[in-house]
Amino acid sequence: MANSFVFSSESVGEGHPDKVADLISDSVLDACLAQDRASRVACETMVKSNMVILAGEITTRAKLNYEAIVRAAIREIGYVNSDDVFHADTVFINNYLTRQSPDISQGVDAKKAKGKKTAEQGAGDQGLMFGYACTETPELMPTPVMFAHRLGRKLTQLRKSGRVEWLRPDAKSQVSVRYENDRPVAVENVVISTQHTADVTHARIESYLIENVVRKVIPARMLTKKTQFLINPTGRFVIGGPQGDSGLTGRKIIVDTYGGWGRHGGGAFSGKDPSKVDRSAAYMCRWVAKNIVAAGLADLAELQVAYAIGYPDPVSVYVDTMGTGRVTDEKIARAVTKVFGFKPADIIRQLNLLRPIYRRTTNYGHFGKTGLPWELTNKVAALRAAVR
Repeated sequence: MANSFVFSSESVGEGHPDKVADLISDSVLDACLAQDRASRVACETMVKSNMVILAGEITTRAKLNYEAIVRAAIREIGYVNSDDVFHADTVFINNYLTRQSPDISQGVDAKKAKGKKTAEQGAGDQGLMFGYACTETPELMPTPVMFAHRLGRKLTQLRKSGRVEWLRPDAKSQVSVRYENDRPVAVENVVISTQHTADVTHARIESYLIENVVRKVIPARMLTKKTQFLINPTGRFVIGGPQGDSGLTGRKIIVDTYGGWGRHGGGAFSGKDPSKVDRSAAYMCRWVAKNIVAAGLADLAELQVAYAIGYPDPVSVYVDTMGTGRVTDEKIARAVTKVFGFKPADIIRQLNLLRPIYRRTTNYGHFGKTGLPWELTNKVAALRAAVR
């Protein structure tokens, strides 16, 4: 009997309130790292109506103009229209950032401290992180989330090109994919909700987005006569962004990762420097999982690591190929620990993470993008040799 099911994933646009908050937080992080590679950053942002609130802990030698950073991020997103309540030039900015706690700092610092078991750099917190890869797409990512991201990117491209004057920044997309025998075969439905100006009709929005967004980014072979298109299904989406809803840093962690297909440890990414293993170890796990699949050791791979705060070595490293491995999971796990270093300092060194690269990760997923170090498949040969 054929194994048949439908799986759905979503994405959100740059103007979604939570993504506005994420971009502001990552913009602050990049500004810190651009001046001081040793910056410790945990920047949280909340946006609502015409307000931006910065909070969290930052210890840095960088000299920053936080107001300029916030306004530039909002301007880049596109909240610059005359009728925007949340506008780059007029939002009120409240700054509640403080320095990192010395108790946390001593656990992260690569030096001795009373009660600390080693003098090495430790993890910035306890927690568990996951990475995932599969052969479904060229990016080695699950199909539903990649399709959802492509829809969002296309919407943004059209809006920022100026060719579609009625598009506004807030948007969401969702794609449901039918699988047969664990392979994606068809798109069951596509959902797009996009903010728009008040003068455009729903019929125009619907027809334009189906032809110029959906059919441009989803392969024709995946669209059938039964595929359902749900475009702005409420009928109207004029009030959007932080005017319509509040936004918080780190609230779109499933959008940021694998669309619900791979597991997630629960830690958010944006606004955190790489001493926070919530972020850096999740990137590490993606790098390892992608290299396992690219090496042909399995058709899909999921990796879990876990850490204790202040301690350098992971307390566990677990590999699961879910029955698709060409060799046993135990062999792959042993090879992984030979080829890759999982201490926080090793992760930062291997992926060269003390750079202002994080604004590039904020929108349309942290994984599946070219040009990011954890997307390289540069350890394929080493993994193949290690499993012999």
